[in-house]
Amino acid sequence: MQLSASPYEERLTAPRSWWLVCFMVGVAMALILLPFGTLPLLGGLVGGTAVSAVVASSYGSIRIRVVGDSLIAGEAKIPLAALGDAEIMDQEEARAWRTYKADPRAFMLLRAYIPTGLRVQVTDPEDPTPYLYLSTREPERLAAALKSSRTEA
Repeated sequence: MQLSASPYEERLTAPRSWWLVCFMVGVAMALILLPFGTLPLLGGLVGGTAVSAVVASSYGSIRIRVVGDSLIAGEAKIPLAALGDAEIMDQEEARAWRTYKADPRAFMLLRAYIPTGLRVQVTDPEDPTPYLYLSTREPERLAAALKSSRTEA
């Protein structure tokens, strides 16, 4: 028996500019340790770069997947039966729903460096969450995957 591939999977990776910032943190650590000699300077460069790269990588390792009858967004696993319509948002609309239109009860998987998003209504009457806001680079593809997985189930 072969397992079916997920219809949608996206990893919200950190932008390339963040890796330059990680290196600059290492340079700053090296400069702080410069008075103590060459070996601490190199340790500060390597250690500062490594620690900041781990932090950037862990922040950017969030995944959004549609697998079987569930939407997995970060650590949240939501059954597709509890979800309603998905609204694709462009940059302006996504910014509005991240700021002044946001409901504090909503589940929001935000990444500020991703300008577009998808808002999915939660139809479960027992769930106080009104909607899910998901930062995604491909909102059309995610909406299509949610719709096709819901019709298959």
